[in-house]
Amino acid sequence: MGRSSPLLRVHLGMTGQFTVVPADTPEPDHLHAVFALDNGHELRFRDQRRFGSAEFFADRAAVESEMNAELGPEPFGIDADYFRAAVGGTGRNLKAVLLDQTVVAGVGNIYADEACFRAKLHPGRPGNTLTAAECDALREAVEAVLTRAVESRGSTIRDYVGGSGLRGGFQNEFAVYGRTGEPCPTCAAAVVCARYAGRASHFCPRCQDAEGRAPAAGKKKRTTRGT
Repeated sequence: MGRSSPLLRVHLGMTGQFTVVPADTPEPDHLHAVFALDNGHELRFRDQRRFGSAEFFADRAAVESEMNAELGPEPFGIDADYFRAAVGGTGRNLKAVLLDQTVVAGVGNIYADEACFRAKLHPGRPGNTLTAAECDALREAVEAVLTRAVESRGSTIRDYVGGSGLRGGFQNEFAVYGRTGEPCPTCAAAVVCARYAGRASHFCPRCQDAEGRAPAAGKKKRTTRGT
Protein backbone atom coordinates (compact mmCIF):
# COMPACT_ATOMS: atom_id res chain seq x y z
CA MET A 1 0.00 0.00 0.00
CA GLY A 2 1.45 3.38 -1.03
CA ARG A 3 1.84 6.41 1.16
CA SER A 4 -1.00 8.14 -0.70
CA SER A 5 -3.53 5.34 -0.03
CA PRO A 6 -6.29 5.98 2.53
CA LEU A 7 -5.83 4.35 5.93
CA LEU A 8 -8.01 3.34 8.85
CA ARG A 9 -6.45 3.63 12.31
CA VAL A 10 -8.09 1.44 14.95
CA HIS A 11 -7.47 1.61 18.68
CA LEU A 12 -8.58 -1.56 20.46
CA GLY A 13 -9.08 0.17 23.81
CA MET A 14 -9.35 -2.37 26.64
CA THR A 15 -11.54 -5.09 25.11
CA GLY A 16 -11.56 -4.45 21.36
CA GLN A 17 -10.84 -7.40 19.09
CA PHE A 18 -10.75 -8.25 15.39
CA THR A 19 -12.02 -11.58 14.07
CA VAL A 20 -12.30 -13.00 10.55
CA VAL A 21 -15.36 -15.19 10.03
CA PRO A 22 -17.60 -16.38 7.17
CA ALA A 23 -20.06 -13.66 6.19
CA ASP A 24 -23.06 -15.77 7.22
CA THR A 25 -21.79 -16.19 10.80
CA PRO A 26 -24.37 -14.77 13.25
CA GLU A 27 -23.36 -11.36 14.55
CA PRO A 28 -22.24 -11.26 18.19
CA ASP A 29 -23.23 -8.54 20.62
CA HIS A 30 -21.11 -5.40 20.89
CA LEU A 31 -20.23 -5.53 17.17
CA HIS A 32 -19.31 -2.04 15.96
CA ALA A 33 -17.72 -2.39 12.50
CA VAL A 34 -17.79 -4.95 9.70
CA PHE A 35 -15.52 -5.06 6.64
CA ALA A 36 -16.41 -7.33 3.71
CA LEU A 37 -13.46 -9.34 2.36
CA ASP A 38 -12.99 -10.63 -1.18
CA ASN A 39 -13.10 -14.28 -0.10
CA GLY A 40 -16.63 -14.18 1.29
CA HIS A 41 -15.50 -13.60 4.86
CA GLU A 42 -15.83 -10.54 7.07
CA LEU A 43 -13.39 -8.72 9.28
CA ARG A 44 -15.34 -7.77 12.39
CA PHE A 45 -14.50 -5.31 15.13
CA ARG A 46 -16.11 -6.04 18.49
CA ASP A 47 -15.63 -3.98 21.63
CA GLN A 48 -17.54 -4.92 24.74
CA ARG A 49 -16.51 -1.93 26.87
CA ARG A 50 -16.56 0.62 24.02
CA PHE A 51 -13.21 2.24 24.73
CA GLY A 52 -11.95 1.46 21.23
CA SER A 53 -12.12 3.75 18.22
CA ALA A 54 -11.67 3.83 14.43
CA GLU A 55 -10.48 6.87 12.46
CA PHE A 56 -10.20 7.33 8.70
CA PHE A 57 -7.22 9.19 7.22
CA ALA A 58 -6.64 10.29 3.64
CA ASP A 59 -3.05 8.99 3.56
CA ARG A 60 -0.12 7.83 5.71
CA ALA A 61 1.21 11.37 6.09
CA ALA A 62 -2.02 12.40 7.78
CA VAL A 63 -1.77 9.49 10.21
CA GLU A 64 1.86 10.20 11.06
CA SER A 65 1.19 13.90 11.51
CA GLU A 66 -1.57 13.28 14.04
CA MET A 67 0.33 10.56 15.88
CA ASN A 68 3.46 12.68 16.15
CA ALA A 69 1.37 15.48 17.64
CA GLU A 70 -0.47 13.20 20.07
CA LEU A 71 2.02 10.57 21.14
CA GLY A 72 5.55 10.17 22.40
CA PRO A 73 7.91 7.45 21.21
CA GLU A 74 7.08 3.75 21.41
CA PRO A 75 8.31 2.08 24.63
CA PHE A 76 10.76 -0.15 22.76
CA GLY A 77 14.24 1.22 22.13
CA ILE A 78 13.61 4.64 23.69
CA ASP A 79 16.55 7.01 23.38
CA ALA A 80 18.26 7.17 26.79
CA ASP A 81 19.03 10.89 26.65
CA TYR A 82 15.43 11.68 25.65
CA PHE A 83 14.03 9.64 28.54
CA ARG A 84 16.40 11.15 31.11
CA ALA A 85 15.40 14.64 30.01
CA ALA A 86 11.68 13.83 29.99
CA VAL A 87 11.70 12.28 33.46
CA GLY A 88 14.39 14.40 35.11
CA GLY A 89 13.01 17.65 33.77
CA THR A 90 9.69 17.50 35.58
CA GLY A 91 8.46 17.70 39.15
CA ARG A 92 5.53 15.43 38.39
CA ASN A 93 5.50 12.03 40.06
CA LEU A 94 6.64 8.97 38.14
CA LYS A 95 3.13 7.56 37.81
CA ALA A 96 1.98 10.75 36.06
CA VAL A 97 5.03 10.76 33.80
CA LEU A 98 4.57 7.14 32.71
CA LEU A 99 0.85 7.57 32.05
CA ASP A 100 1.49 10.67 29.91
CA GLN A 101 1.20 9.32 26.37
CA THR A 102 3.15 12.30 25.02
CA VAL A 103 6.19 11.11 27.00
CA VAL A 104 6.01 7.41 26.13
CA ALA A 105 3.19 5.82 24.15
CA GLY A 106 1.44 2.69 25.33
CA VAL A 107 2.10 2.58 29.08
CA GLY A 108 -1.11 2.05 31.05
CA ASN A 109 -1.86 1.86 34.74
CA ILE A 110 -0.93 -1.78 35.21
CA TYR A 111 2.37 -1.55 33.38
CA ALA A 112 3.37 1.71 35.07
CA ASP A 113 3.03 0.00 38.47
CA GLU A 114 4.93 -3.07 37.34
CA ALA A 115 7.71 -1.00 35.72
CA CYS A 116 8.18 1.12 38.84
CA PHE A 117 8.44 -2.03 40.94
CA ARG A 118 10.94 -3.61 38.56
CA ALA A 119 13.07 -0.45 38.69
CA LYS A 120 12.64 -0.25 42.51
CA LEU A 121 11.27 3.28 42.27
CA HIS A 122 8.33 4.70 44.22
CA PRO A 123 5.51 5.84 41.87
CA GLY A 124 5.09 9.02 43.91
CA ARG A 125 8.68 10.22 43.53
CA PRO A 126 9.07 13.46 41.56
CA GLY A 127 10.87 12.83 38.28
CA ASN A 128 13.48 15.50 38.99
CA THR A 129 14.72 13.60 42.06
CA LEU A 130 15.93 10.64 40.00
CA THR A 131 19.56 10.13 39.11
CA ALA A 132 20.58 9.32 35.54
CA ALA A 133 21.07 5.70 36.59
CA GLU A 134 17.55 5.55 38.05
CA CYS A 135 16.10 7.02 34.85
CA ASP A 136 17.92 4.36 32.87
CA ALA A 137 16.61 1.65 35.18
CA LEU A 138 13.04 2.90 34.72
CA ARG A 139 13.40 3.07 30.94
CA GLU A 140 14.72 -0.49 30.85
CA ALA A 141 11.95 -1.66 33.18
CA VAL A 142 9.23 -0.15 30.99
CA GLU A 143 10.56 -1.96 27.93
CA ALA A 144 11.06 -5.25 29.79
CA VAL A 145 7.59 -5.23 31.35
CA LEU A 146 5.81 -4.40 28.10
CA THR A 147 7.86 -6.93 26.14
CA ARG A 148 6.86 -9.64 28.59
CA ALA A 149 3.22 -8.49 28.55
CA VAL A 150 3.10 -8.70 24.75
CA GLU A 151 4.61 -12.19 24.88
CA SER A 152 1.86 -13.16 27.34
CA ARG A 153 -0.95 -11.69 25.18
CA GLY A 154 -1.62 -8.86 27.65
CA SER A 155 -3.48 -8.94 30.95
CA THR A 156 -6.97 -10.30 31.47
CA ILE A 157 -8.36 -8.57 34.55
CA ARG A 158 -12.07 -8.84 33.81
CA ASP A 159 -13.21 -9.71 30.32
CA TYR A 160 -10.36 -9.04 27.91
CA VAL A 161 -9.57 -11.71 25.32
CA GLY A 162 -7.57 -11.42 22.11
CA GLY A 163 -8.91 -11.90 18.59
CA SER A 164 -8.26 -15.64 18.87
CA GLY A 165 -10.49 -15.81 21.93
CA LEU A 166 -7.56 -16.51 24.26
CA ARG A 167 -7.20 -14.74 27.58
CA GLY A 168 -4.08 -12.79 28.42
CA GLY A 169 -1.56 -14.34 30.78
CA PHE A 170 0.50 -11.49 32.19
CA GLN A 171 -1.86 -11.05 35.15
CA ASN A 172 -0.36 -14.26 36.52
CA GLU A 173 3.01 -12.49 36.78
CA PHE A 174 1.97 -9.29 38.54
CA ALA A 175 4.44 -8.35 41.25
CA VAL A 176 2.36 -5.53 42.78
CA TYR A 177 -0.64 -4.51 40.67
CA GLY A 178 -3.90 -5.51 42.35
CA ARG A 179 -2.03 -7.24 45.20
CA THR A 180 -2.78 -4.83 48.03
CA GLY A 181 -1.94 -6.45 51.37
CA GLU A 182 -0.19 -9.41 49.78
CA PRO A 183 3.54 -10.02 50.32
CA CYS A 184 6.07 -8.40 48.02
CA PRO A 185 7.73 -11.12 45.89
CA THR A 186 11.15 -9.72 46.79
CA CYS A 187 11.04 -8.85 50.52
CA ALA A 188 7.62 -10.10 51.74
CA ALA A 189 6.52 -6.65 52.97
CA ALA A 190 2.81 -6.02 52.38
CA VAL A 191 2.04 -4.34 49.05
CA VAL A 192 0.20 -1.05 49.54
CA CYS A 193 -2.07 1.01 47.32
CA ALA A 194 -2.21 4.82 47.10
CA ARG A 195 -3.47 7.28 44.52
CA TYR A 196 -1.00 9.05 42.25
CA ALA A 197 -1.98 10.92 39.09
CA GLY A 198 -5.56 10.11 40.02
CA ARG A 199 -5.00 6.36 39.65
CA ALA A 200 -4.72 3.53 42.12
CA SER A 201 -0.99 2.77 42.38
CA HIS A 202 0.43 -0.41 43.88
CA PHE A 203 3.95 -0.67 45.26
CA CYS A 204 6.17 -2.19 47.93
CA PRO A 205 6.91 0.41 50.62
CA ARG A 206 10.21 -1.30 51.45
CA CYS A 207 11.66 -2.01 47.99
CA GLN A 208 10.31 1.25 46.55
CA ASP A 209 11.20 3.77 49.20
CA ALA A 210 9.63 7.20 48.67
CA GLU A 211 12.94 8.92 49.37
CA GLY A 212 14.97 6.66 47.13
CA ARG A 213 16.76 4.93 49.99
CA ALA A 214 17.91 1.36 49.46
CA PRO A 215 15.82 -1.27 51.31
CA ALA A 216 17.24 -2.51 54.59
CA ALA A 217 19.34 -5.65 54.33
CA GLY A 218 18.48 -8.93 55.93
CA LYS A 219 14.76 -8.90 55.17
CA LYS A 220 12.97 -12.13 54.41
CA LYS A 221 12.64 -13.01 50.74
CA ARG A 222 10.21 -15.32 49.02
CA THR A 223 10.09 -16.85 45.58
CA THR A 224 8.32 -15.10 42.72
CA ARG A 225 4.58 -15.55 42.68
CA GLY A 226 3.52 -18.48 40.53
CA THR A 227 0.59 -18.86 38.16
